[in-house]
Amino acid sequence: MQLAVIGILTVTFSVLLFFGVPISVAIALSSFCALLPLYDPLMASEVIAQKTLTSLDNFGFLAIPFFILAGQIMNAGGIARRLIDLAKVIAGPIPGALAYCNVVANFLFGAVSGSAVSSAAAVGSAMAPIQKKEGYDPAFTAAVNIASSVSGLLTPPSGALILYALISGGTSVIALFVAGYIPAALMSLSIVAVIAIKGKDMPRGSRDLWRAPHVVKTLIDALPSLALIVLIMGGLIAGIFTPTEASSISVLYSLVLAFAYRELKLRQLPTLVKNSVVTASIVLFMVGTSSAMSWVFSIAEIPTYVTQAMLSVTDSPWGILLLMNLVLLVMGTFMDLTPAILIFTPIFYPVAVKIGVHPVHFGIIMVFNNCIGILTPPVGSSLFVGSGVSGVSLERIMPKLMPMFYAECVALALVTFIPGLSLWLPRVFGLV
Repeated sequence: MQLAVIGILTVTFSVLLFFGVPISVAIALSSFCALLPLYDPLMASEVIAQKTLTSLDNFGFLAIPFFILAGQIMNAGGIARRLIDLAKVIAGPIPGALAYCNVVANFLFGAVSGSAVSSAAAVGSAMAPIQKKEGYDPAFTAAVNIASSVSGLLTPPSGALILYALISGGTSVIALFVAGYIPAALMSLSIVAVIAIKGKDMPRGSRDLWRAPHVVKTLIDALPSLALIVLIMGGLIAGIFTPTEASSISVLYSLVLAFAYRELKLRQLPTLVKNSVVTASIVLFMVGTSSAMSWVFSIAEIPTYVTQAMLSVTDSPWGILLLMNLVLLVMGTFMDLTPAILIFTPIFYPVAVKIGVHPVHFGIIMVFNNCIGILTPPVGSSLFVGSGVSGVSLERIMPKLMPMFYAECVALALVTFIPGLSLWLPRVFGLV
Protein backbone atom coordinates (compact mmCIF):
# COMPACT_ATOMS: atom_id res chain seq x y z
CA MET A 1 0.00 0.00 0.00
CA GLN A 2 2.85 2.38 0.79
CA LEU A 3 4.41 1.79 -2.62
CA ALA A 4 1.04 2.57 -4.23
CA VAL A 5 0.87 5.87 -2.34
CA ILE A 6 4.42 6.79 -3.43
CA GLY A 7 3.72 5.82 -7.05
CA ILE A 8 0.44 7.76 -7.29
CA LEU A 9 1.97 10.82 -5.62
CA THR A 10 5.00 10.87 -7.92
CA VAL A 11 3.14 10.20 -11.18
CA THR A 12 0.25 12.59 -10.46
CA PHE A 13 2.55 15.41 -9.38
CA SER A 14 4.80 14.98 -12.44
CA VAL A 15 1.85 14.89 -14.87
CA LEU A 16 0.23 17.98 -13.36
CA LEU A 17 3.50 19.92 -13.54
CA PHE A 18 4.00 18.81 -17.16
CA PHE A 19 0.61 20.28 -18.10
CA GLY A 20 1.42 23.58 -16.40
CA VAL A 21 -0.87 23.32 -13.38
CA PRO A 22 0.18 25.87 -10.70
CA ILE A 23 2.55 24.10 -8.35
CA SER A 24 0.52 24.70 -5.17
CA VAL A 25 -2.57 23.21 -6.84
CA ALA A 26 -0.47 20.32 -8.20
CA ILE A 27 0.80 19.60 -4.67
CA ALA A 28 -2.74 19.56 -3.23
CA LEU A 29 -4.23 17.41 -6.01
CA SER A 30 -1.39 14.88 -6.05
CA SER A 31 -1.56 14.58 -2.25
CA PHE A 32 -5.33 14.00 -2.49
CA CYS A 33 -4.90 11.32 -5.17
CA ALA A 34 -2.16 9.60 -3.14
CA LEU A 35 -4.59 9.16 -0.23
CA LEU A 36 -7.27 7.43 -2.32
CA PRO A 37 -5.87 3.91 -1.70
CA LEU A 38 -6.20 4.61 2.05
CA TYR A 39 -9.39 6.71 2.36
CA ASP A 40 -12.61 7.32 0.47
CA PRO A 41 -12.63 10.54 -1.64
CA LEU A 42 -14.60 12.59 0.93
CA MET A 43 -12.31 11.61 3.80
CA ALA A 44 -9.20 12.23 1.67
CA SER A 45 -10.38 15.72 0.75
CA GLU A 46 -11.16 16.49 4.41
CA VAL A 47 -7.69 15.32 5.49
CA ILE A 48 -5.91 17.46 2.88
CA ALA A 49 -8.02 20.51 3.76
CA GLN A 50 -7.42 20.02 7.48
CA LYS A 51 -3.65 19.56 7.13
CA THR A 52 -3.45 22.61 4.83
CA LEU A 53 -5.30 24.89 7.26
CA THR A 54 -3.82 23.67 10.54
CA SER A 55 -0.26 23.97 9.23
CA LEU A 56 -0.77 27.73 8.81
CA ASP A 57 -1.82 28.15 12.45
CA ASN A 58 1.69 29.26 13.35
CA PHE A 59 2.59 32.72 14.64
CA GLY A 60 6.00 32.50 12.98
CA PHE A 61 4.45 32.67 9.50
CA LEU A 62 3.50 36.32 10.15
CA ALA A 63 7.13 37.20 9.41
CA ILE A 64 6.68 36.28 5.74
CA PRO A 65 4.06 38.93 4.71
CA PHE A 66 5.79 41.60 6.83
CA PHE A 67 9.19 41.01 5.25
CA ILE A 68 7.59 40.93 1.78
CA LEU A 69 5.94 44.30 2.47
CA ALA A 70 9.22 45.71 3.78
CA GLY A 71 10.92 44.65 0.54
CA GLN A 72 8.21 46.34 -1.54
CA ILE A 73 8.62 49.58 0.42
CA MET A 74 12.42 49.49 0.08
CA ASN A 75 12.13 48.92 -3.65
CA ALA A 76 9.84 51.92 -4.10
CA GLY A 77 11.47 54.18 -1.52
CA GLY A 78 14.85 55.00 -3.06
CA ILE A 79 16.82 52.58 -0.92
CA ALA A 80 18.08 50.55 -3.88
CA ARG A 81 19.53 53.61 -5.62
CA ARG A 82 21.49 54.68 -2.55
CA LEU A 83 22.90 51.21 -2.07
CA ILE A 84 23.92 51.13 -5.74
CA ASP A 85 25.74 54.45 -5.28
CA LEU A 86 27.57 52.97 -2.29
CA ALA A 87 28.46 49.89 -4.34
CA LYS A 88 29.99 52.13 -7.03
CA VAL A 89 32.23 53.72 -4.42
CA ILE A 90 33.27 50.31 -3.08
CA ALA A 91 34.12 49.06 -6.60
CA GLY A 92 36.09 52.21 -7.40
CA PRO A 93 38.16 52.98 -10.53
CA ILE A 94 39.13 49.44 -11.56
CA PRO A 95 38.53 47.51 -14.81
CA GLY A 96 35.00 46.12 -14.79
CA ALA A 97 34.05 48.42 -11.91
CA LEU A 98 30.34 48.51 -12.80
CA ALA A 99 30.20 44.71 -12.95
CA TYR A 100 31.71 44.48 -9.46
CA CYS A 101 29.32 47.23 -8.40
CA ASN A 102 26.39 45.09 -9.55
CA VAL A 103 27.51 42.20 -7.33
CA VAL A 104 28.02 44.46 -4.29
CA ALA A 105 24.70 46.25 -4.86
CA ASN A 106 22.78 42.98 -5.04
CA PHE A 107 24.47 41.75 -1.86
CA LEU A 108 23.59 44.97 -0.01
CA PHE A 109 20.04 45.29 -1.35
CA GLY A 110 19.33 41.59 -0.87
CA ALA A 111 20.50 41.93 2.73
CA VAL A 112 17.79 44.48 3.42
CA SER A 113 15.01 43.25 1.10
CA GLY A 114 15.44 39.47 1.35
CA SER A 115 14.19 39.00 -2.21
CA ALA A 116 16.17 37.80 -5.22
CA VAL A 117 13.51 38.96 -7.67
CA SER A 118 13.38 42.44 -6.11
CA SER A 119 17.17 42.66 -6.25
CA ALA A 120 17.32 41.52 -9.87
CA ALA A 121 14.63 44.04 -10.84
CA ALA A 122 15.77 47.03 -8.78
CA VAL A 123 19.52 46.72 -9.29
CA GLY A 124 19.27 45.46 -12.86
CA SER A 125 16.96 48.22 -14.05
CA ALA A 126 19.20 50.85 -12.47
CA MET A 127 22.51 49.40 -13.66
CA ALA A 128 21.70 48.21 -17.20
CA PRO A 129 21.42 51.66 -18.85
CA ILE A 130 24.59 52.91 -17.12
CA GLN A 131 26.60 49.82 -18.10
CA LYS A 132 25.37 49.97 -21.70
CA LYS A 133 26.37 53.64 -21.94
CA GLU A 134 29.86 52.80 -20.59
CA GLY A 135 30.36 50.11 -23.24
CA TYR A 136 29.77 46.92 -21.25
CA ASP A 137 28.47 43.81 -23.01
CA PRO A 138 24.72 43.82 -22.15
CA ALA A 139 24.55 40.02 -22.06
CA PHE A 140 27.47 39.79 -19.62
CA THR A 141 26.12 42.51 -17.33
CA ALA A 142 22.68 40.87 -17.34
CA ALA A 143 24.31 37.55 -16.39
CA VAL A 144 26.22 39.22 -13.54
CA ASN A 145 23.01 40.80 -12.24
CA ILE A 146 21.09 37.52 -12.41
CA ALA A 147 23.84 35.44 -10.78
CA SER A 148 24.40 37.90 -7.93
CA SER A 149 20.72 38.67 -7.25
CA VAL A 150 20.27 35.50 -5.17
CA SER A 151 22.97 36.19 -2.56
CA GLY A 152 20.48 38.05 -0.35
CA LEU A 153 18.44 34.87 0.10
CA LEU A 154 21.16 33.58 2.42
CA THR A 155 21.06 36.64 4.68
CA PRO A 156 18.26 38.20 6.76
CA PRO A 157 15.44 38.85 6.17
CA SER A 158 15.44 35.70 4.03
CA GLY A 159 11.99 34.18 3.70
CA ALA A 160 13.62 30.97 2.47
CA LEU A 161 15.52 30.54 5.74
CA ILE A 162 12.36 31.27 7.74
CA LEU A 163 10.47 28.61 5.78
CA TYR A 164 13.22 26.05 6.31
CA ALA A 165 13.26 26.80 10.04
CA LEU A 166 9.52 26.24 10.33
CA ILE A 167 9.34 23.16 8.09
CA SER A 168 12.34 21.51 9.77
CA GLY A 169 10.55 21.64 13.09
CA GLY A 170 12.09 24.53 14.96
CA THR A 171 15.64 25.17 13.73
CA SER A 172 16.65 28.58 15.12
CA VAL A 173 15.82 31.34 12.63
CA ILE A 174 18.36 33.64 14.30
CA ALA A 175 21.12 31.02 13.98
CA LEU A 176 20.23 30.54 10.29
CA PHE A 177 20.28 34.29 9.69
CA VAL A 178 23.76 34.61 11.21
CA ALA A 179 24.99 31.43 9.50
CA GLY A 180 24.14 32.74 6.03
CA TYR A 181 26.52 35.71 5.91
CA ILE A 182 29.76 33.85 5.11
CA PRO A 183 28.14 31.54 2.48
CA ALA A 184 26.44 34.59 0.89
CA ALA A 185 29.78 36.40 0.75
CA LEU A 186 31.37 33.30 -0.76
CA MET A 187 28.64 33.16 -3.39
CA SER A 188 29.30 36.79 -4.30
CA LEU A 189 33.05 36.22 -4.37
CA SER A 190 32.61 33.34 -6.80
CA ILE A 191 30.98 35.78 -9.26
CA VAL A 192 33.68 38.37 -8.55
CA ALA A 193 36.26 35.72 -9.53
CA VAL A 194 34.56 35.21 -12.90
CA ILE A 195 34.45 38.98 -13.49
CA ALA A 196 38.16 39.27 -12.57
CA ILE A 197 39.04 36.60 -15.15
CA LYS A 198 36.81 37.89 -17.96
CA GLY A 199 36.72 41.61 -17.18
CA LYS A 200 40.33 42.73 -17.61
CA ASP A 201 39.49 44.72 -20.74
CA MET A 202 36.26 46.23 -19.41
CA PRO A 203 35.92 50.00 -18.85
CA ARG A 204 37.27 51.44 -15.62
CA GLY A 205 35.18 53.31 -13.08
CA SER A 206 35.64 57.03 -12.65
CA ARG A 207 38.44 58.13 -10.32
CA ASP A 208 36.02 60.75 -8.98
CA LEU A 209 34.26 57.93 -7.13
CA TRP A 210 37.11 57.78 -4.61
CA ARG A 211 37.33 61.50 -3.95
CA ALA A 212 36.77 62.15 -0.28
CA PRO A 213 33.73 64.47 -0.57
CA HIS A 214 31.89 62.00 -2.83
CA VAL A 215 32.75 59.03 -0.61
CA VAL A 216 31.54 60.83 2.52
CA LYS A 217 28.28 62.00 0.89
CA THR A 218 27.51 58.55 -0.53
CA LEU A 219 28.22 56.83 2.76
CA ILE A 220 26.03 59.28 4.71
CA ASP A 221 23.19 58.75 2.21
CA ALA A 222 23.46 54.95 2.48
CA LEU A 223 23.99 54.66 6.25
CA PRO A 224 20.28 54.80 7.19
CA SER A 225 19.60 51.91 4.80
CA LEU A 226 22.53 49.88 6.12
CA ALA A 227 21.40 50.61 9.67
CA LEU A 228 18.40 48.36 9.07
CA ILE A 229 20.75 45.35 8.93
CA VAL A 230 22.33 46.36 12.24
CA LEU A 231 18.93 47.03 13.80
CA ILE A 232 17.42 43.70 12.79
CA MET A 233 20.43 41.47 13.47
CA GLY A 234 21.45 43.34 16.62
CA GLY A 235 17.95 43.05 18.05
CA LEU A 236 17.67 39.36 17.18
CA ILE A 237 21.07 38.37 18.57
CA ALA A 238 20.53 40.42 21.73
CA GLY A 239 17.15 38.80 22.22
CA ILE A 240 15.31 42.14 22.17
CA PHE A 241 12.74 40.86 19.68
CA THR A 242 11.73 37.70 17.80
CA PRO A 243 12.01 37.22 14.01
CA THR A 244 8.29 37.97 13.67
CA GLU A 245 8.63 41.19 15.64
CA ALA A 246 11.74 42.02 13.58
CA SER A 247 9.68 41.74 10.40
CA SER A 248 7.14 44.33 11.61
CA ILE A 249 9.96 46.62 12.79
CA SER A 250 11.54 46.39 9.33
CA VAL A 251 8.24 47.55 7.78
CA LEU A 252 8.02 50.52 10.14
CA TYR A 253 11.67 51.47 9.65
CA SER A 254 11.39 51.16 5.86
CA LEU A 255 8.29 53.37 5.84
CA VAL A 256 9.99 56.07 7.90
CA LEU A 257 13.08 55.93 5.70
CA ALA A 258 11.13 55.95 2.42
CA PHE A 259 9.10 58.99 3.48
CA ALA A 260 12.25 60.71 4.79
CA TYR A 261 13.85 60.22 1.36
CA ARG A 262 10.65 61.72 -0.15
CA GLU A 263 10.57 59.00 -2.81
CA LEU A 264 7.47 57.19 -1.55
CA LYS A 265 4.06 58.82 -1.84
CA LEU A 266 1.15 58.02 0.44
CA ARG A 267 -0.99 57.10 -2.56
CA GLN A 268 1.47 54.31 -3.45
CA LEU A 269 0.94 52.44 -0.19
CA PRO A 270 -2.35 50.67 -1.14
CA THR A 271 -0.69 49.24 -4.25
CA LEU A 272 2.35 48.09 -2.28
CA VAL A 273 0.14 46.45 0.36
CA LYS A 274 -1.99 44.78 -2.31
CA ASN A 275 1.08 43.39 -4.10
CA SER A 276 2.47 42.14 -0.80
CA VAL A 277 -0.82 40.45 0.13
CA VAL A 278 -0.99 38.70 -3.25
CA THR A 279 2.62 37.49 -2.98
CA ALA A 280 2.24 36.39 0.65
CA SER A 281 -1.03 34.58 -0.14
CA ILE A 282 0.65 32.59 -2.91
CA VAL A 283 3.55 31.67 -0.64
CA LEU A 284 1.36 30.73 2.34
CA PHE A 285 -1.06 28.67 0.23
CA MET A 286 1.97 26.81 -1.06
CA VAL A 287 3.18 26.33 2.52
CA GLY A 288 -0.20 24.88 3.51
CA THR A 289 -0.48 22.43 0.61
CA SER A 290 3.16 21.41 1.01
CA SER A 291 2.51 20.62 4.67
CA ALA A 292 -0.29 18.32 3.56
CA MET A 293 2.11 16.65 1.14
CA SER A 294 4.68 16.32 3.95
CA TRP A 295 2.07 14.46 6.00
CA VAL A 296 1.51 12.10 3.06
CA PHE A 297 5.31 11.63 2.92
CA SER A 298 5.30 10.61 6.57
CA ILE A 299 2.49 8.04 6.32
CA ALA A 300 4.12 6.59 3.18
CA GLU A 301 7.48 6.54 5.03
CA ILE A 302 9.15 8.26 2.09
CA PRO A 303 11.99 9.72 4.23
CA THR A 304 12.76 6.17 5.41
CA TYR A 305 12.89 4.87 1.83
CA VAL A 306 15.11 7.78 0.77
CA THR A 307 17.46 7.18 3.71
CA GLN A 308 17.72 3.47 2.90
CA ALA A 309 18.26 4.18 -0.81
CA MET A 310 21.05 6.67 -0.16
CA LEU A 311 22.73 4.44 2.43
CA SER A 312 22.62 1.59 -0.08
CA VAL A 313 24.65 3.74 -2.49
CA THR A 314 27.13 5.03 0.08
CA ASP A 315 27.44 5.18 3.84
CA SER A 316 29.76 8.18 3.69
CA PRO A 317 28.15 11.40 5.03
CA TRP A 318 30.00 13.38 2.34
CA GLY A 319 28.78 11.02 -0.36
CA ILE A 320 25.18 11.37 0.83
CA LEU A 321 25.49 15.18 0.91
CA LEU A 322 26.87 15.06 -2.64
CA LEU A 323 23.85 13.01 -3.76
CA MET A 324 21.51 15.48 -2.07
CA ASN A 325 23.21 18.40 -3.80
CA LEU A 326 22.92 16.73 -7.20
CA VAL A 327 19.21 16.01 -6.68
CA LEU A 328 18.52 19.55 -5.45
CA LEU A 329 20.46 21.16 -8.30
CA VAL A 330 18.61 19.10 -10.90
CA MET A 331 15.18 19.62 -9.32
CA GLY A 332 15.95 23.32 -8.88
CA THR A 333 15.81 23.71 -12.64
CA PHE A 334 12.15 22.62 -12.56
CA MET A 335 10.98 24.14 -9.26
CA ASP A 336 11.04 27.59 -7.77
CA LEU A 337 12.80 28.11 -4.45
CA THR A 338 9.78 28.01 -2.11
CA PRO A 339 8.20 24.73 -3.29
CA ALA A 340 11.64 23.08 -3.52
CA ILE A 341 12.35 23.90 0.13
CA LEU A 342 8.86 22.86 1.22
CA ILE A 343 8.98 19.54 -0.63
CA PHE A 344 12.58 18.41 -0.10
CA THR A 345 13.16 19.54 3.48
CA PRO A 346 10.84 16.85 4.95
CA ILE A 347 12.52 14.23 2.73
CA PHE A 348 16.19 15.11 3.21
CA TYR A 349 16.18 16.61 6.71
CA PRO A 350 15.81 13.25 8.55
CA VAL A 351 18.60 11.81 6.38
CA ALA A 352 20.89 14.77 7.15
CA VAL A 353 20.25 14.49 10.89
CA LYS A 354 20.89 10.73 10.77
CA ILE A 355 24.35 11.21 9.23
CA GLY A 356 25.24 13.92 11.76
CA VAL A 357 24.78 17.13 9.77
CA HIS A 358 23.86 20.11 11.97
CA PRO A 359 20.34 21.41 11.16
CA VAL A 360 21.67 24.97 10.68
CA HIS A 361 24.39 23.79 8.31
CA PHE A 362 21.87 21.71 6.36
CA GLY A 363 19.50 24.69 6.11
CA ILE A 364 22.23 26.76 4.47
CA ILE A 365 22.99 23.89 2.08
CA MET A 366 19.30 23.62 1.14
CA VAL A 367 18.86 27.33 0.49
CA PHE A 368 22.21 27.67 -1.34
CA ASN A 369 21.21 24.84 -3.71
CA ASN A 370 17.86 26.41 -4.44
CA CYS A 371 19.43 29.84 -4.93
CA ILE A 372 21.41 28.33 -7.81
CA GLY A 373 18.25 26.65 -9.07
CA ILE A 374 16.37 29.92 -9.61
CA LEU A 375 19.13 31.06 -11.98
CA THR A 376 18.40 28.27 -14.43
CA PRO A 377 15.64 27.63 -16.98
CA PRO A 378 12.89 26.62 -17.38
CA VAL A 379 11.55 28.01 -14.06
CA GLY A 380 14.27 30.38 -12.80
CA SER A 381 12.46 33.49 -11.57
CA SER A 382 15.61 35.62 -11.23
CA LEU A 383 16.69 34.56 -14.71
CA PHE A 384 13.49 35.79 -16.36
CA VAL A 385 13.27 39.00 -14.33
CA GLY A 386 16.94 39.80 -15.00
CA SER A 387 16.44 39.15 -18.71
CA GLY A 388 13.32 41.32 -18.76
CA VAL A 389 14.84 44.38 -17.09
CA SER A 390 18.00 44.18 -19.23
CA GLY A 391 16.15 43.69 -22.52
CA VAL A 392 18.58 40.90 -23.48
CA SER A 393 17.31 37.51 -24.68
CA LEU A 394 17.94 34.32 -22.72
CA GLU A 395 19.81 32.89 -25.72
CA ARG A 396 22.45 35.62 -25.36
CA ILE A 397 22.53 35.56 -21.56
CA MET A 398 22.94 31.80 -20.97
CA PRO A 399 26.49 31.41 -22.42
CA LYS A 400 27.66 34.30 -20.20
CA LEU A 401 25.80 32.95 -17.18
CA MET A 402 27.18 29.39 -17.28
CA PRO A 403 30.70 30.22 -15.95
CA MET A 404 29.04 31.97 -12.98
CA PHE A 405 26.77 28.97 -12.46
CA TYR A 406 29.83 26.69 -12.28
CA ALA A 407 31.61 29.12 -9.94
CA GLU A 408 28.60 29.14 -7.59
CA CYS A 409 28.57 25.33 -7.65
CA VAL A 410 32.19 25.40 -6.47
CA ALA A 411 31.15 27.77 -3.68
CA LEU A 412 28.29 25.39 -2.83
CA ALA A 413 30.76 22.50 -2.56
CA LEU A 414 32.91 24.50 -0.14
CA VAL A 415 29.89 25.38 2.00
CA THR A 416 28.70 21.75 1.95
CA PHE A 417 31.97 20.10 2.89
CA ILE A 418 33.36 22.76 5.25
CA PRO A 419 30.68 23.06 7.96
CA GLY A 420 32.62 25.82 9.71
CA LEU A 421 31.74 28.24 6.90
CA SER A 422 28.12 28.04 8.07
CA LEU A 423 28.56 27.32 11.77
CA TRP A 424 31.47 29.53 12.84
CA LEU A 425 29.51 32.79 13.20
CA PRO A 426 26.55 31.20 15.06
CA ARG A 427 29.07 29.61 17.45
CA VAL A 428 30.77 32.95 18.03
CA PHE A 429 27.41 34.40 19.13
CA GLY A 430 26.49 31.29 21.14
CA LEU A 431 23.55 30.40 18.90
CA VAL A 432 24.48 26.75 18.24
